[in-house]
Amino acid sequence: MRSAPFTVTVSVSSSLPHLRPFLSPRTTIPNPNLSFRQSYTTRSDQPRISCGATQTSTNLLPSLSPEIVVREARFDDAWEVADTHCSSFYPNYTFPIDLLLRLNRFVGMVLGFSAPPGCMVSCLVAVRCHELRFWGLDAVFGFNRGYVAGVLTIDTLAEFLPRKGPFKHRRKGIAYISNVAVREGDRRKGIAKTLVAGAESLARSWGCRSIALHCDSENIAAVRLYKSQGFRCIRVPENAQWPEPRSIPGTHFNFMMKLL
Repeated sequence: MRSAPFTVTVSVSSSLPHLRPFLSPRTTIPNPNLSFRQSYTTRSDQPRISCGATQTSTNLLPSLSPEIVVREARFDDAWEVADTHCSSFYPNYTFPIDLLLRLNRFVGMVLGFSAPPGCMVSCLVAVRCHELRFWGLDAVFGFNRGYVAGVLTIDTLAEFLPRKGPFKHRRKGIAYISNVAVREGDRRKGIAKTLVAGAESLARSWGCRSIALHCDSENIAAVRLYKSQGFRCIRVPENAQWPEPRSIPGTHFNFMMKLL
């Protein structure tokens, strides 16, 4: 699951070839209340951005606790999403590389995801809400917006799924989870489990029949987490060349799936 979005005009990209580009050429800055979901239909190649009708995006699941809410990311979550992602996947990088990584992820969130027609991409966030009220003005000035404790990306691109048939067609009806990250101080609190459950709920709403992911086989805690959620390891046929996320050379992934 180390398919990290990274591209833009910074020189560090040439030294980190395992990072996956996740930017689109659009430059329109969305409204702060827009959710980072891109949907495409076969009628048009233009993305359609989902927008929350109110200041708070629709919750995908009941709260893990009164303080935690899982929802689709909004524009004003972009920097915290970038910081959560980079601090989890690249904790050993120092200034200025760590700043460049966060800027790239931030720009990718602002500009949006890109996908072919008929595909969906969304970023989910687990938000820890803090009660901070000032005579009812929190709803006006956003004092009570909380902070991002965990993130997850889900899509139907089928980029890392085995192709179908002799003509190698992309598979349909299967959602794919990647970039699951939880802040260090919020780990072991069930946040990752709730994010995965939220991704499953969203995948069902897209009409998907199953959901898949890749997990580092040496990350025993992550493998145990996904198995507890109903995922099963799929045996890759001998000599098969199934696609995998770009990562550090020598990394071995478990390919896991779950029926919805």
